[in-house]
Amino acid sequence: MKVESVPFRLLTAYTGVKTLEEALCDPRAKRLLWLEILMNDRLDAVLDLNRPEIKEAYSKACRWYATYKSLVESVVRRAPLPPDSSPLDQRDYRTFVEALRFAADHH
Repeated sequence: MKVESVPFRLLTAYTGVKTLEEALCDPRAKRLLWLEILMNDRLDAVLDLNRPEIKEAYSKACRWYATYKSLVESVVRRAPLPPDSSPLDQRDYRTFVEALRFAADHH
């Protein structure tokens, strides 16, 4: 499956981007990519983790998943992400909760 064929759950609604390449060129979408990865396991198989910006977003999604696994899984069904016990930047908490609420309402 090509990454272009995987529909976004959050990024299109939040930023208007429709593809990963568009997301990587849009500063706001790039900042929110970790949330899309966290809420959308269809991306897992097609992400190129050799690209630094994708690897960074994926790692951040793994950290938040490890900390809030039960909460995430209560809202969206997704395959588990690899555990990462690195510290979270709590400044992202509000954005995380807003994305969870959006995902719950549009699931």
